Amino acid sequence: MTTEAVPGLRDGGAAPSVLRGGPLPAAPAAGETVLSWYETWVRETPDAPAVADGEHRWTYAELDAAAVAVADTLRGRVGPGDIVAVCLDRSAALVAVAVALARLGAVYLPLGPRPGERRLAAVAEGLRVVAVVGAPELLPPAHRTAEHLPLPVPEEGVNAIAGAVAAFRPPAAGARTAPDGTFYAVLTSGSTGTPKAVAVGQRSLGALLRWHRERTGLRAGDRHSLHVGVAFDPHLLELWSALTCGATLSVAPDEVRWDPGALADWWREAGITVAVSSTPMVEPLLDRPWPAGLKVRHIYVGGDRLRRRPGPDVTATIHNAYGPAEATVVCTAYAMRGEPADGAANGGAEGDGAEGHGAVDGGAASEPPAIGRPVAGAVVCVADERGRIVPQGEAGELLVGGDCLSLGYLDEELTARRFVAAPDALTGVERVYRTGDRVRLRADGELEFLGRLDDQVKVSGVRVEPAEVEAAFEHDARVRRAVVAVRRPASGGVRLVAFVLPAPGASPAARDLLGGVRAWLPEQAVPSEVHLVDGYPLDANGKVDRAALLDAAESATEAAKATEATDGPAAEGPAAAGSGTAGGLDDLAGSASEVLVLRLCRDLLAAPAVTLDDNFTEAGGQSLTAARLLAAIQDAVGVRLRAPEVLRQPDLRAVAALVDKRLAAAAEVS
Repeated sequence: MTTEAVPGLRDGGAAPSVLRGGPLPAAPAAGETVLSWYETWVRETPDAPAVADGEHRWTYAELDAAAVAVADTLRGRVGPGDIVAVCLDRSAALVAVAVALARLGAVYLPLGPRPGERRLAAVAEGLRVVAVVGAPELLPPAHRTAEHLPLPVPEEGVNAIAGAVAAFRPPAAGARTAPDGTFYAVLTSGSTGTPKAVAVGQRSLGALLRWHRERTGLRAGDRHSLHVGVAFDPHLLELWSALTCGATLSVAPDEVRWDPGALADWWREAGITVAVSSTPMVEPLLDRPWPAGLKVRHIYVGGDRLRRRPGPDVTATIHNAYGPAEATVVCTAYAMRGEPADGAANGGAEGDGAEGHGAVDGGAASEPPAIGRPVAGAVVCVADERGRIVPQGEAGELLVGGDCLSLGYLDEELTARRFVAAPDALTGVERVYRTGDRVRLRADGELEFLGRLDDQVKVSGVRVEPAEVEAAFEHDARVRRAVVAVRRPASGGVRLVAFVLPAPGASPAARDLLGGVRAWLPEQAVPSEVHLVDGYPLDANGKVDRAALLDAAESATEAAKATEATDGPAAEGPAAAGSGTAGGLDDLAGSASEVLVLRLCRDLLAAPAVTLDDNFTEAGGQSLTAARLLAAIQDAVGVRLRAPEVLRQPDLRAVAALVDKRLAAAAEVS
């Protein structure tokens, strides 16, 4: 930690809340760009595996040949600075397209395989997207009828598609372009209902890759995960860190994305040595005995507040990573190793070349993990509402500067508001990004995350603006207004709760409303509860009182439970949660599995009106909820399902039947 004399520090005399990362490590290969580092391995180790996807393998030479073919196909239609939206899942095809766009100097804009038809259309209208890459049937309507150019991408692998195309149509008038030097762009949630696009250059991405390589000792022969959802910017760290170090990118199968147990099994089966994942996926693994036989040395977690520390049996270093997309994926990190039985934290160097880049876990076992110290080349400080650096130990807004900063947004006005001149006292830094996050620099020199200064929240690792969710509901003509509040259950995590005021004369069903917003939002932003209301309570400032709304909804839920217990099924009214119809547990004549599944789903979804005839997803279930359901079923009856199996079932009755089927199969084996 740097504790420098800062002239003009508020309450001068105390140590300032300023941290500087170490110097940038050496580049992973000769050359000065991310692409040139990758090309070095293509020349030097052409027969080494670059991508592994189940039984399929692509060498560096084969991957590069595919990338060259894609680039040649697009050349003349796509050039430097052009934005290309990519709607592909984790696969060799995705990697080949990313490399091809880098060769062309184009801007890679990852949206994921199913970004939502209206969301994708809004992006295409707001940004100067020259082409959209994906499966023809999943393109927005305007691009389905546009000119299609078949792309020669690999078609093997669990998430691969056949017949990928680049769809071309003239960009909308006035659409925003990317700043000069943009390497990739990524979407973050926007308060107007339209997502913000962040532009990232090779300099900041290269700085992150160099730090990551030294931190983990990543090298040829390693197997690095390609696990994170493609619309989430950490997948750029996964993709390019492996390719610039001669390592192998291992593509995670679908079930790994929702099931922590399946994730650990895949780490073992694929021989993963360096992994990136979301906090909600890794945290459950820290609550149980650490899986045996893992080769993974380093695991990066992020996207949500980590509440667990590794136990003495955890064999990997756990890095609690923090970083908005505006600061290129990761700008601070806190490394932890398993704690001895007495609860004291292990000290010592991180190993694998990580010395000098932060100590390993100096905190007490009872404290939530910090978000650590800045990555190499980054500078952070804590400031008050006037932008003055506060003394160490005082809370304030985290400002980030240095080599990790992105180029800004594709919206120049928004860039000017969020990327501001550095405080006068912060020497050697011209501009900083105002994160909107509230932090404190602890006495041990580690940053502690305290929450958001505004209403923006993270759900399952994805930043969500409640206002964007509200706007998605209000696209429906049956909705006059929507208010979204955040519930934080004692069990952990974050749940979005929507309170919808219907338009005059309209009486929409919660299930129908949820179906409509899915076209506008990423999965994590879809509320787990919807309540129809007659009006909104206001606070003393005349603003909607979200706390009062949540209290009223909780009271209604408790009343519904009490009614079920005494009088049987409760009728669904304007304040009822979820999307199902009522039905008590005591009226079931079916199997014990049906009772178990229904009870668990009602608890996990906080929706007592859900019945066996309801679909898990339409009732508010998400990938994180599915993972919790799987763990609860396994704990109760010893049956382990896969998340895709649950999400594909038409209703909860079918989920229970699947449990019965697995129980019967287990009985036959025994």
